[in-house]
Amino acid sequence: VQLQASGGGLVQAGDSLRLSCTASGRAFRSYGMGWFRQAPGKERELVAATNWSGGNTFYADSVKGRFTISRDNAKNTVYLQVNSLKPEDTAVYYCAADRSGYISTYPDYWGQGTQVTVSS
Repeated sequence: VQLQASGGGLVQAGDSLRLSCTASGRAFRSYGMGWFRQAPGKERELVAATNWSGGNTFYADSVKGRFTISRDNAKNTVYLQVNSLKPEDTAVYYCAADRSGYISTYPDYWGQGTQVTVSS
């Protein structure tokens, strides 16, 4: 499975972005999908996840109310709508896929990452 993430960029505080991650293969609809991020000098953290159907979602406390994860199984794509961006959201954002149908700390597949930089 190959995951291709896109949508990052340089924005100002308060702006919004929509990150996209498109997966290859036919099994996408059975995968749990998640977005992780890693800021310089910090560990990678899970910020949002959705199960295979999209019926269950998870958000880190730091992004609740500002980030929304969604998926379109017909397009093999998972999205992360990020609103009200803050400088502390600056990081490389990675999408990940898990064959279990949910997202764990150690998913099976990783995308290449997309940089989000938020200026104050």
